[in-house]
Amino acid sequence: MANVSLLSTATAVPPYTLSQEEIARAACEVFAPQMPDFAPLAAVFHTAGITKRHVTRPLQWFLEPRGWAERNAAYLDMACDLFVEAAATALARAGITPQDVGTVVTVSSTGIATPTLEARVAGRLGLRPDVERVPLFGLGCAGGTSGLSVAARLAGSRPGEIVLMVTVELCSLAFRLDKLTKENIVATALFGDGAAACVLAADRGGLAVIEASGQHTWPDTLDIMGWKVETEGFGVIFDRSIPPFAEENAAAALGAVLARGGLAPTDIDRFICHPGGAKVVTALEASLGLAPGSLDAERDVLADYGNMSAPTVFFVLERILARGLPSRAALTSMGPGFSASCVALRAA
Repeated sequence: MANVSLLSTATAVPPYTLSQEEIARAACEVFAPQMPDFAPLAAVFHTAGITKRHVTRPLQWFLEPRGWAERNAAYLDMACDLFVEAAATALARAGITPQDVGTVVTVSSTGIATPTLEARVAGRLGLRPDVERVPLFGLGCAGGTSGLSVAARLAGSRPGEIVLMVTVELCSLAFRLDKLTKENIVATALFGDGAAACVLAADRGGLAVIEASGQHTWPDTLDIMGWKVETEGFGVIFDRSIPPFAEENAAAALGAVLARGGLAPTDIDRFICHPGGAKVVTALEASLGLAPGSLDAERDVLADYGNMSAPTVFFVLERILARGLPSRAALTSMGPGFSASCVALRAA
């Protein structure tokens, strides 16, 4: 395959911003009267490392009973807007017009869209009728990194073609009034909404060259993370503690991915990690042998946006790019499967 360049990135968030304190108070009003053990669980709102989040609807919307149809309608509405905003910005930054795009890779796991999102916004964005559409569903928090990997392989197999990758996740729509579980409280304390886009092409310069990419899926780990599809909407699955699993297993899996590309962890100047939560970030530092506090941009993004699932790692990447991308970096994310995804970047 030809050398694939990352030409640009962009991010977007919904218009409604909620502080963690607002969300904690609302959660207390909803759950405390129904859950005798809510008080100790509520500590997660203060230990999650989050200050504020962007969400798809005003707070009151989430405090009223909602079914699957209403949630998915909200998903289609906001996901299309964020898709267009992130994609248009990324294309403009790369000096590329929508008419130049040959393939669109769409990553999303927080709603159902058929036709898929890129088809719904093709006219608004100005895509060609012959653009190839590659929608990816079910990758969860690993989806941004995995989507970038897929987009890079497509760009490398078709020299001269522009590939646009967009990921949109509206995790707040999974907030459930009826789920009196620890998992639902943790999700309520962690998740926010956002979108990101990347433009790739072979042999065109840009921000960085993609040197290697891949995934690792651990056997017998389907219960760690995912969705339950229920009448009221998605229900989050957190059946095992993710931070200790990440600390024990992440380094070996990411090292194996890098090795397949002829690299070693010692070649990487900066790991750019998906900040799934404050404890996950700390666990990744321990697993990768990094000094405590090394993943500072990850903690800053978590504080400002929460865990937006797949797009979040690109919010971290933007902050690293603003500082100056080091010679070699590696995007890493973990998600349902249970899996780890990695993309190695060499600064242009």
